[in-house]
Amino acid sequence: MDPVVTDRADAPTPTDGTSTKPGSGAGPGDGGGEPGSGAAQAPWWRDAVMYEVYIRSFADTDGDGVGDLEGIRGRLPDLADLGVDGIWISPFYRSPMADHGYDVADHTDVDPLFGTLDDLDALLRDAHTCGLKVIVDVVPNHSSEQHPAFQAALAAGPGSPERELYLFRDGRGPDGALPPNNWISVFGGPAWSRVPDGQWYLHLFAREQPDWNWRHPQVRAEHREILRFWLDRGVDGFRIDVSHGLVKDDALRDHPALATHPANPIAVPATPAADGHAGDREGHGEGDRGADGVGTGATGAAGAAGAVPTPETGFRELFEPYSWDQDGVHEIYREWRAILDDYDRRDGRDRVLVGETWVADPERLARYVRPDELHLTFTFSLLYAPFSAPAWRSAIDAARAATAAVGAVPTWVLANHDVIRPVSRYGGGATGLRRARAALLAMLALPGTAYLYQGDELGLPQVDVPPDRRRDPVWERSGHTSPGRDGTRIPMPWSGQSPPYGFTADEVEPWLPQPPDWGALTAAAQSEDPLSTRVLVHGALALRRALPFLGSSAGPDEAQPGFRWLADLPVDCLAFDRTAPPARTPPPAHTAPPAGTAPPGDTAPPGRTAPPDDTPPPAAGAHPLGSALTCVMSTDEEVRLALAGRLVLASSPVSYDGATLVLPPATTVWVVPRSG
Repeated sequence: MDPVVTDRADAPTPTDGTSTKPGSGAGPGDGGGEPGSGAAQAPWWRDAVMYEVYIRSFADTDGDGVGDLEGIRGRLPDLADLGVDGIWISPFYRSPMADHGYDVADHTDVDPLFGTLDDLDALLRDAHTCGLKVIVDVVPNHSSEQHPAFQAALAAGPGSPERELYLFRDGRGPDGALPPNNWISVFGGPAWSRVPDGQWYLHLFAREQPDWNWRHPQVRAEHREILRFWLDRGVDGFRIDVSHGLVKDDALRDHPALATHPANPIAVPATPAADGHAGDREGHGEGDRGADGVGTGATGAAGAAGAVPTPETGFRELFEPYSWDQDGVHEIYREWRAILDDYDRRDGRDRVLVGETWVADPERLARYVRPDELHLTFTFSLLYAPFSAPAWRSAIDAARAATAAVGAVPTWVLANHDVIRPVSRYGGGATGLRRARAALLAMLALPGTAYLYQGDELGLPQVDVPPDRRRDPVWERSGHTSPGRDGTRIPMPWSGQSPPYGFTADEVEPWLPQPPDWGALTAAAQSEDPLSTRVLVHGALALRRALPFLGSSAGPDEAQPGFRWLADLPVDCLAFDRTAPPARTPPPAHTAPPAGTAPPGDTAPPGRTAPPDDTPPPAAGAHPLGSALTCVMSTDEEVRLALAGRLVLASSPVSYDGATLVLPPATTVWVVPRSG
């Protein structure tokens, strides 16, 4: 493996990512529950709203139909105007693009498809000038088959030191013709591929993505240098792809639930667990299991890709006990956290590690965000919860309790580049859009961090991509039984009435086809429509920025300030109070209410915020909208609720006279107390 060389003397000076968000300033060493932190204010990442940029589909400037770094840079003012605190950029590294950049051949260079290192440096400078943080994807579980280290391993042969960097094994059966175990790829088919000399290598995703051997010190050392390379260039942190992966069971035992899996080429008895490891993993609740220990739902990429991964609904391979969530991964993240903490101590900035951690049990998930490990890990429970008030309350309670126990905060998410978009997931059409708007507004009122996926702010639906235009490797590996994830990755519509909607030059065909009827969904069109989803999201983010207590996270005990469930509610209603903790420094007295306010009256149109009523001016240090807010969401039925206050934001039209609130189905509102 060629080591990564970082010349510290020649490394670019990191650009200043200091946030201007009220209440977000922080000093060195701040962290989620980090012992000994003396900072007066929480780090920016504890209550930020981040925006995922899927680079291929965001904005194209060089006319090849694929998004690029310059495209992101040119749209930074749009993102700053929307009101997000920063962006997460999907992989832009050198790659053969077998999985659209998640098969990395060189983690310290930019693929020419997306630009250059100079383009990345310019993007960082401009983003920080706009007050936006920038975190980048790292893909540590696997490399590309074109990575120099894997090519060297193929050339060196069995038993060589080069092969120890990956997971090469001899096969089973006569002449080793069967895979070493019964593991299944997340993308479909066996998780093993055979090379000409007869050995097999592990790939939990596509065959072009061989898994690293994270028990090898050289693998760990190289990835530490990868982090330092990008930190030296000024990034504000990293999103870690499949962060519950990396370390595998040392013996590579068979998964007991996969003996009869339709994609399993070898039906063999499960290997007994001599150390009780499997029993321990099931005891931690890694997904619901039947009485025989077998997962109770659909499995494999076939029929599941694009759906929400859970042990019950699909992608069960992300939850199997021997290939994921191994205890050894935590030592790796302690090493990574120490690196970021060292950088923070040097310059007083706060950097962040965010894990994509598909672990079903909230308590095991919380282990990843202990004070000396990752800062955040995505809370996927809302993403795969049905649109019902009881399901949402259960998911919120579990996530808050588990993260609070280790001094961390939840990281809420409803969408990303791998799952069906909320509008379609919640039923599609007008009903799906109403539900998606309501869910998004409710999520943004929760304590902790929130992540939006590009197009969430436009209410984009999932697209059924024609078979001859599908590009996702899942489509091929599933034998054309799963459409894959292309439908959630359609290029962004920025302006105009027909494709490519400002994504690229008019004469250029985007890498994935855009629907012909998206003219009304473009960012430009929605910016002019006061009832649009973009205006709704803009209003919510403006209020969240103006009222920092919305993002602050107190403990799960209802006696603690910050978050409290309302009692005695209809079954189809979710409602909670948010209040400013007494210890929180209030925002400056001159902080203005969000722009785009609605005229005073009994109702507020969706996406508009109501101005302060005719009451005496607030005291010095107080915000005109006060220090409390109630969020109410209806799901399947109309909800009538006695609630005194003033409506400031609604996802759909409602009836409210300041005392009685009537919500139609699938509606969320934010209400503040009346002053005076």
